Amino acid sequence: MTEPRVPATIEQPAPTAWPMVLAFGITLIFAGLVTHVLVSAVGAILAATAGVGWWRQVLPDPQVEHVAVSPFPEGGVAVLAARPPVGRLTPGEGGHRVRIPVAVQPISAGIKGGLVGGAAMAIVALTYGVVMQRSLWYPVNLLAAAAMPEMAHAGTAELRAFDLTALLIGIVAHAVISILAGLLYAVILPMLARRHMLWGGLVAPLLWTGGLWTVLGIVNPVLNARVDWAWFIVSQVVYGLAAGYVVWRAEPIATLQTWPLVARAGIEASGEATPLAEREP
Repeated sequence: MTEPRVPATIEQPAPTAWPMVLAFGITLIFAGLVTHVLVSAVGAILAATAGVGWWRQVLPDPQVEHVAVSPFPEGGVAVLAARPPVGRLTPGEGGHRVRIPVAVQPISAGIKGGLVGGAAMAIVALTYGVVMQRSLWYPVNLLAAAAMPEMAHAGTAELRAFDLTALLIGIVAHAVISILAGLLYAVILPMLARRHMLWGGLVAPLLWTGGLWTVLGIVNPVLNARVDWAWFIVSQVVYGLAAGYVVWRAEPIATLQTWPLVARAGIEASGEATPLAEREP
């Protein structure tokens, strides 16, 4: 039987430690899977005991406690709802960007930037081949060596010679990597507040060149030793400047985050009859 109601109190479930014991028991059950079966056995005993103890807290009679409450004064207490005004920023107000990014570059800008940057990088690479190796094919064959292990172990004379397979692999690999890097530029550069050319033309090329030098030194040290890293850094910086400039000059597209919910969901509602293509975010 439950205890009679005590004046000026409210009933609350009586505190109990059985939930914590049950959780500890379940933890021991799973811990025993990677340690010893006895740990799981102890956990099962604790979980079963806690389940029974927790059940007895409720049935047949719920265990409760009476918590004293302060009586209300005569006439009650007036509660005043405070609704301070909320200041809202609009994109660009006071130099603040409410949502990041406010606008993004189109995918086409990333593709164009990647192709332009790839062409500029190819010019630097071919210049290196002519000036340093006296062969246009040396940088192409060296690029193809990432997919042709036998090319990495080839002699200098073989790397300077024309190879149709290496040429096709080099062109495809160079185009794909250039376009993917351009798409990354289109996604990342709008998130940077300023100095896009610094980030895209210097910081990013140095970061991925350092990562590539580290990985290539572990995966393929023979190929790593054949790369002229000073010329490689120059080619990457040229790529970053060219691709970053094309992406930066593209007309940005406002994100839909500034649109009302009904507009983003494509719902026609009163006051939202303006076509989506003509609505300004």
